[in-house]
Amino acid sequence: MKLRTIPIALVTTGVLLGSGLGPATAAPPTTLAGPNIPVSAVQADLAQLQSIATSNGGNRAHGRPGYLASVNWVKSKLDAAGFTTRVQSFTSNGATGYNLIADWPGGDLNNVVMLGGHLDSVSAGPGINDNGTGSAGLLEVALAVRSSGFQPTKHLRFAWWGAEELGLIGSTYYVNSLSTTDRSRIDAYLNFDMIGSPNPGYFVYSASGQPSGSLQLQQTLQGYFGSIGVPTELTSVGGRSDHAAFARAGIPVGGTFTGAEGIKTSAQAQKWGGSAGVAFDRCYHRSCDTSSNVNATALDRNTDAIAHTLWTLAA
Repeated sequence: MKLRTIPIALVTTGVLLGSGLGPATAAPPTTLAGPNIPVSAVQADLAQLQSIATSNGGNRAHGRPGYLASVNWVKSKLDAAGFTTRVQSFTSNGATGYNLIADWPGGDLNNVVMLGGHLDSVSAGPGINDNGTGSAGLLEVALAVRSSGFQPTKHLRFAWWGAEELGLIGSTYYVNSLSTTDRSRIDAYLNFDMIGSPNPGYFVYSASGQPSGSLQLQQTLQGYFGSIGVPTELTSVGGRSDHAAFARAGIPVGGTFTGAEGIKTSAQAQKWGGSAGVAFDRCYHRSCDTSSNVNATALDRNTDAIAHTLWTLAA
């Protein structure tokens, strides 16, 4: 997640569906959809990303060999599963960056559900929570599309963005490269950036101020967490992650987040567990953001939320 100097604005919602942004009756049903994604598989992916960083100077940052190695590894997994992949290159800060785009064959190409997260780390460390967690969760959900035999009505597209940490460069480049027609074909974009913070919160992107259609995404994610008994708070992520370019293009956006440098309050600790007065991620943008800097329960719940939302929106 791209650093900014002001804290994230939080809006607490005590009612999981119908948060004041729209009528509760408009919320989609909370019946579970989608497969359970084994957290052990996501953790194995994080171990691989850690190994890549360790072998490449300790990071997976834009313009560094660890980032390209990360792209190549994720691409190889998707290619083997039958996805149609392409690597989109761009230049930033005098170095070549890469976006990885993966399409699942079939579904209505005029109605695309797109999910993404950034694959790059900062140069200070391996970036396992930020954002190995979102990257690995998306990868396992994508692989589950194949293994489950899911046949979505809508077309599925996944993305792993480059140079997010330098200012959302990769995702912005991608959206700007689309024609007006291609933008109009994307029904929804869901972003997953930091989904396993060690002192986690359970935040859902607020639809307030976002393009029309974003409320459905917010409520679908809230509905999943409500169905497993986990309260959520709405967060105004603003321009802090890769959904921002899609929102500017008028595409409905949503996502989840478990917290970065913000401090967990006593009320949040009572609600979610963990430590009050401590950052959600004390290793945010630091060298200690390693594979030991991840809460397995938060990672598991958020990955299953990704699957649930994808199956709900695309079926």
